[in-house]
Amino acid sequence: MDQASLPSCYRHPGVQTGITCTRCERPICPECMVSASVGFQCPECVRGGSGTGHTRTANQPRTMAGAAIAPGDPRLLTKILIGLNLVGFLLQEVVGNSFTDRFELIGWASYLPGDPMEGVAEGQWYRLATSMFLHGGITHIAFNMLSLWWIGGPLEAALGRVRYLALYFVSGLAGSALTYWLAAPNQPSLGASGAIFGLFGATAVLMRKLNYDMRPLIALLVINLVITFNPWGGIAWQAHIGGLVGGTVIAYAMVHAPRERRAVIQWGTCAAVLLAVVVIVIARTAALT
Repeated sequence: MDQASLPSCYRHPGVQTGITCTRCERPICPECMVSASVGFQCPECVRGGSGTGHTRTANQPRTMAGAAIAPGDPRLLTKILIGLNLVGFLLQEVVGNSFTDRFELIGWASYLPGDPMEGVAEGQWYRLATSMFLHGGITHIAFNMLSLWWIGGPLEAALGRVRYLALYFVSGLAGSALTYWLAAPNQPSLGASGAIFGLFGATAVLMRKLNYDMRPLIALLVINLVITFNPWGGIAWQAHIGGLVGGTVIAYAMVHAPRERRAVIQWGTCAAVLLAVVVIVIARTAALT
């Protein structure tokens, strides 16, 4: 068939394919097809059929990253992440500034010996992660959680839960590391924006892979970047850029890794970004101390 006349996979609209299920004859892409005793079948026919697929694992539908789709709520991890952010914000409201001061991202609040508020430069590396679950007010957390709900669910379904969780945390850490490197040592930073910008980058990679219309996402990303670099907004642009770059790199490896080396490339890329985070933190700490 001519490439332009090929049908789209019924589970991944926009992915053209010349393969059809031997039972229901619906078009299926290589990510969805299950090898059967005769030809290929779609995941639904395999689950409802006589078990002609090769293995139990092979009979499960696959995500874009090659992982089997876990049963249950497709937004489970997204809901948990939103819940953790809400719990962190509630603790900020109840406990007060002492809680925020203890867990927000800050390089080195004071150069005076014995200052009770120290920072990453004094060995409090946990701030790189804990600051991802704190926010500066109702508007800040509302916008971030709406963004996480909007783009997190589809990514969780497309990548699988483990890869989605790795993408979220490594992107957030990349944003924290770049903030620690480039921001003033006594400049506090907090919020899930670094991780969410990583999800934005991953969404762009996935939409490009599926040949979706990129214009709405590009417009939204441009708007966010304009807000990010607004000189009067007080926004930590370093976290946004770090998360965006980290998330895009990781997602590209997850989506485009060849099947035979998929796990090595996907997790190797996550490890490489984490290594870059560690190198940045060590180098910045050495410069400050």
